[in-house]
Amino acid sequence: MAIKYFTFHTHMPKDYIFHRGDLVRDVYFVIDGIGRYFYIDEEGNERNKSLVRTGGAFASLSTLVEDCPSPFFAQAITQCSTASIKYDCLIELSRENYNWGEFLRKIYERLVLKKEKREAGFLLLTAKERYEQFLNEFGDEGRKIPLRQVAMYIGVTDVTVSRIRREMGLT
Repeated sequence: MAIKYFTFHTHMPKDYIFHRGDLVRDVYFVIDGIGRYFYIDEEGNERNKSLVRTGGAFASLSTLVEDCPSPFFAQAITQCSTASIKYDCLIELSRENYNWGEFLRKIYERLVLKKEKREAGFLLLTAKERYEQFLNEFGDEGRKIPLRQVAMYIGVTDVTVSRIRREMGLT
């Protein structure tokens, strides 16, 4: 039974799930809520790497695969409920049980697809089109994400997001 491997957490808004420099050994599956991965550059500016919502997961693959400290932070934006499991236990479950193996494969596939779409968006879409893509991806959950976080996610300023929203009749 897999439940014995999981630990359940509640993260309040702005709580860190892990910090840059941590050796993150767990995968945190998001049961409910929205969070983000982000970097802080040398000048102290935050840059959102990704947003994670219900059904997603937080992990540092560089730690799990290469045993390197996490290069980024993970933080709750809204209250988040997560179920964490040691990566080693997750791999063991996937080897012992076909369904867990399929689950893990699907998680990786979703991650790669999300990265491909995000990369294509930055290379090929306008700011407005990236905002529309954000709205399609997050739906009603997008309203829970502060505009500052949305702006960082789509690679524009808060002012640009406000202008786009005004032009779209969303304000």
